Amino acid sequence: MAEFKSIATLEGDTHFDAYVAAPQGTPSAAIIVIQEIFGVNEGIRRKCDNWAKAGYLAFAPDLFWRIEPHIELDADQPDQLQQAFGLFAKFDQDQGIRDLEATIKAARSALGGTGKIGVVGYCLGGRLAFMSACRTDGDAFVGYYGVGIDGLVGEQHAIGKPVLLHIATADGFVSADVQKAMHEGLADNRHVTLHDYEGLDHGFAAEMGDRRDEAGAELADRRTADFFAQHL
Repeated sequence: MAEFKSIATLEGDTHFDAYVAAPQGTPSAAIIVIQEIFGVNEGIRRKCDNWAKAGYLAFAPDLFWRIEPHIELDADQPDQLQQAFGLFAKFDQDQGIRDLEATIKAARSALGGTGKIGVVGYCLGGRLAFMSACRTDGDAFVGYYGVGIDGLVGEQHAIGKPVLLHIATADGFVSADVQKAMHEGLADNRHVTLHDYEGLDHGFAAEMGDRRDEAGAELADRRTADFFAQHL
């Protein structure tokens, strides 16, 4: 079963929506799916549905709600891609992390207060997944082609739980120099594992559309599933 549900902000002064997909039986843990710059669109909802089929309770919070709620954009449409870049420029990432904290809190409550929480994000969500590893109490974190993580390595001392990062070596938004800085900057952190995907571009694990690379997506998703099975 899947539906949008209301999540209270950390301040408790208002609410925002999250797409929630529940498994058939009792969930083994919960997974927070962090959107790309395209909102909680069909692709992100499908990822939640897939985690529910695997036995997890899955949440995808609408992180752009303060700008405009329930935005859904298509990365393959040039005008919508430009709209997404505009939303990214307006988005307050620090506030987004607080909304992710609120979602983690809601997910843990739904599990009875003691269940483990995984966090996985894509593009902007990949960056926010790394920030969440540094700033929230989730239990395991995965970032797909996260942007600008090289500028966040100074926060890595706060990481106390396992982190997995998927890096596309031909990423048009994450240059080779940035990738090198990520590898070198995180090399000594025992909590962080990085996987490179040779020749693949940004968005290769999208559920649908022109960006998807089937073999790369299947490999990365299998590694993610194994990672969560081990740590959750």
